[in-house]
Amino acid sequence: MKKIFLIFGLLSIPVFTQAGTVRLYAAASLTNALTDITLQYEKQYPQVKIVSVFGASSALARQIEAGAPSDIFFSADQDWINYLLNKQKIAKAQVTPLLSNELVLISPLNSAQKFQAVPQFNFAQSFRGHLCTGQMESVPVGKYAKQSLLKLNWLEDLKGRIVGTEDVRSALAFVERGECQAGIVYKTDALQSQKVKIVGVFPATSHQPIVYPIALTVQGKKNRDAVKFAQFIQSNARVQQIFQHYGFQR
Repeated sequence: MKKIFLIFGLLSIPVFTQAGTVRLYAAASLTNALTDITLQYEKQYPQVKIVSVFGASSALARQIEAGAPSDIFFSADQDWINYLLNKQKIAKAQVTPLLSNELVLISPLNSAQKFQAVPQFNFAQSFRGHLCTGQMESVPVGKYAKQSLLKLNWLEDLKGRIVGTEDVRSALAFVERGECQAGIVYKTDALQSQKVKIVGVFPATSHQPIVYPIALTVQGKKNRDAVKFAQFIQSNARVQQIFQHYGFQR
């Protein structure tokens, strides 16, 4: 079967675009946008197969560190890019900050949740039950959330009420099901749900800039199809429109 595939490829396409697989590891918040982008790319280049793995940037970085086959890492923060730089799994020259996002407070549609992004606002008493976000020590959205809660002097009063989830989509799902009465997620994720509402936006000054860097791994740098796909993500005009459609900013 492999010989037949190679013969077909050589007859139908130029040698420099031989069939290949690209393994993309990307933050969970990029799921919708990158799924659309991948479908468009595979339609344009049917000889290439994009295998996508979505999850918390922390978990993905550790998988790459452990030797999981990977070509492109698209992180939701710079910290996990730096982690892999230190582990020599990616090269500094291959890192490009590409997107930005906003941090928002969400609640179920029927909630009367109020929000004022000032220290004087008694956030802990503005809702009952639990607050969901990513794990605050590792998952990017949780790290940003912790920074904001500390900046606004709200974290101490929330002790015992914060649920740390494995990634931002899990935090969103908890609020959608009503298991958490409030959640801190990215604006792009909140916009994809019909079951929650955005109550407020955390000031950009309350947390580190939410930056999404993309990088070729050491393995990906040697994969011609991975190099082309990474360039496509970074420079194609239609791709930029897709990111904008889902609420990402450049």
